[in-house]
Amino acid sequence: MMRILAYLGVAGVVLVAGAALGVAFLLWSYSRDLPPHDQLAHYEPPVMTRVHAGDGRLIAEFARERRLYVPISAIPKDLINAFLSAEDKNFYDHEGVDLVGIMRAVIANIQNVINDRRLEGASTITQQVAKNFLLTNEVSFERKIKEALLARRIEQAYSKDRILELYLNEIYLGMGSYGVAAAALNFYGKSLDELTLGEMAYLAALPKAPNNYHPFRQRERAVARRNWVLSRMSDNGFITPFEASVARAEPFNVTPRTGGTQIVETQFFVEEVRRQTISMYGEDQTYDGGLSIRTTLDTSLQALIRRELRDGLVAYDQRHGWRGPHARLDSTGDWPTALVALDTARDLAPWRVAVVLEVTNDGATIGLRPDLDEAGNMINPGETGYIPLSEMTWARDSKDNRKVGPEITKAGDRLAVGDVIWVAPVAAEDGQGGAAQGQYALRQIPEVNGAVVAIDPHTGRVRALVGGFSYQLSEFNRATQALRQPGSSFKPFVYAAALDSGYTPSSLVLDAPFVIEQGPGLALWKPENYSRTFYGPSTLRLGLEKSRNVMTVRLAQAIGMDKVSDYARRFGIMDDMMPVLAMSLGAGETTLLKMTNAYAMLVNGGKKIEPVLIDRVQDRYGRTVFRHDVRECAACAADEWTGQAAPEISDTRENVIDPRTAYQVVSMLKGVVDRGTGRTIASVGKPLAGKTGTTNREQDAWFVGFSPDLALGVFIGFDDPKPMGRGETGGGLAAPVFRDVMKDALKDQPALPFRMPPGVTLVRVDAKTGLVAAPGSEGTILEAFKAGTEPRAPSQVLRGTTTDDFSQDVSGPVRPVPSLGTGTGGLY
Repeated sequence: MMRILAYLGVAGVVLVAGAALGVAFLLWSYSRDLPPHDQLAHYEPPVMTRVHAGDGRLIAEFARERRLYVPISAIPKDLINAFLSAEDKNFYDHEGVDLVGIMRAVIANIQNVINDRRLEGASTITQQVAKNFLLTNEVSFERKIKEALLARRIEQAYSKDRILELYLNEIYLGMGSYGVAAAALNFYGKSLDELTLGEMAYLAALPKAPNNYHPFRQRERAVARRNWVLSRMSDNGFITPFEASVARAEPFNVTPRTGGTQIVETQFFVEEVRRQTISMYGEDQTYDGGLSIRTTLDTSLQALIRRELRDGLVAYDQRHGWRGPHARLDSTGDWPTALVALDTARDLAPWRVAVVLEVTNDGATIGLRPDLDEAGNMINPGETGYIPLSEMTWARDSKDNRKVGPEITKAGDRLAVGDVIWVAPVAAEDGQGGAAQGQYALRQIPEVNGAVVAIDPHTGRVRALVGGFSYQLSEFNRATQALRQPGSSFKPFVYAAALDSGYTPSSLVLDAPFVIEQGPGLALWKPENYSRTFYGPSTLRLGLEKSRNVMTVRLAQAIGMDKVSDYARRFGIMDDMMPVLAMSLGAGETTLLKMTNAYAMLVNGGKKIEPVLIDRVQDRYGRTVFRHDVRECAACAADEWTGQAAPEISDTRENVIDPRTAYQVVSMLKGVVDRGTGRTIASVGKPLAGKTGTTNREQDAWFVGFSPDLALGVFIGFDDPKPMGRGETGGGLAAPVFRDVMKDALKDQPALPFRMPPGVTLVRVDAKTGLVAAPGSEGTILEAFKAGTEPRAPSQVLRGTTTDDFSQDVSGPVRPVPSLGTGTGGLY
């Protein structure tokens, strides 16, 4: 018996030793293939890039994983304790693997198997860090062994706080949120230090399976899991039982924050920022680099120009009649569900989609499209409204976008049951900005489109940019991507070239028929004024104020189109404009952003600027990696003011043209507003200047202008260029949008005059002839002359080519011009 026991003992020792050797070999073999854990020391998780307006408001986020990285010192202690209670209460006591926890899980899982319940895990936070950062999610025995080995190494290499920091910033918590900081913002719209105890407990309940505790689809389970975390916190001594009971009584209110663009009015602007950021730093840095981008956007001005552009487009659209309902459906069935299923733009609020339920002579009853909550449930299904006849009388039949049909006398003339339409709430008559209860106006999405750009003329900072009626209907940016003919809005640069060539605003140019050959086999080119009338000798000022085409062509021929092309390049309008006479009337193509920036260089005194949307970029550590204004200002870094003079910052902008010439053009453009084609803008009551632009057959309508400190450009036209209708000019379409924006934008600003540079003399002259005015004479203006060029005698008439002397009065070679047709249209 003793020998048998001895043999058994020896065998046992051998088996134990063999098993130990086997385990040791197994661990050694797995440890050889472990990934290096030292990369955690230099780990930079993907962090969302955040975009802010000039006033600091968040306007967008670019991310593949919506994560904000915060140091452990910035995470509230209660939030840390909530996660420890839910995931690893012995975290600060074990060395990577919790043997006690493993044994407890084994015992619990035996009971779970018997009771057919979900098995519990025993991974520590350190093991989860090892898995999330260094391993895969493969469910296998091998992966668990590697996870435990890595956890031991991580514990030996890093502090507990560093491991916990990595964990709390890496974990996925549902609804697109990575890390606790992003989850706090996305679930509650709060920073970490603003969370309540109940909100912290709910976030701590999510790491295991976020979808199982979804705040809307699994609300009851989510509340129960939150309360379980609070109980664990109380059991572990992190909070008192009373604090736990108070937190359990908190309302469970999750208010998700919209991802991506935060302010819907900024979508066109934000997309340009995204494009520029990718071109500067690449896609990986843009989406994962955690950049902080401070833009030039003025959010209040952005909302203003978006509203006024939409109003202008709707006003044009309603003048040209009704094109029919958006869709049709069976209004006797489940119309709320049918409306929800329609794919409609969500950025048109307060407009809503509706279906016509009943039509009478006096109006129509409509069913409104329900909104959806986060769980996809309809809010207020079955809500109805009413369109009175007075709110649909504009909707006369449209006929080729030129005429409209007979007047609407009853609602049935326009609407039928089952029509799906757009409606807008009718403003209340109390003047308080509210909506009349249940009253709606008939609307339709305009076919015509447009854009508005606002620029600080002194820096080039783009303060606002709207590229169309709706970003969700069309992402095409008509401010930066649409190449369109500027028409007469290009003329100021022809006149600037003339003023630099020795002309004055009072120089006379003949406004008479002009004919030129276009080349073999092509008809003669005969530019005409919009009025199809010729006015004889006229001053340069009058020619620009009244937008005289023939005068401009004759002037361009006299100074040479090569010089006009050079000015187009200097001002950034076109890099390589063809030096042909048609271009002097705006026949080339450019963008609204370029034209507005060119006008900004006129009002700033001829200083070169570039349009800029990004002021500054900081990396994830707060270091500035890009700054638009690179001028140095050592004196700006003073700790305090002790009576020293204000810092002087050098002006490094180059001169595009003589500042005196720039002022002369500004003065002439102010005349466009005071007496010319932009008279509708004079009602603003502030010093404003600008120029209308309309192209052949009214295909493009422009108004570009400025106050002393704000340049603004407006463009309206069909995306597929076609006539907008006789009389739909820049003065009638674009100028009212400019006027309404400026009226609101400048309402609290003083009426500052345009800045006049040294070397300019103001002389009172006759507005029509340009001659020095006699004392007391009427119809006079103060004209700006460069010192030494003031008029002292009647100006000479510049003569050019006419139908009578064409063969003998062509100076220089005749250049071919693009065929403009033989009709009586032309550019104006």
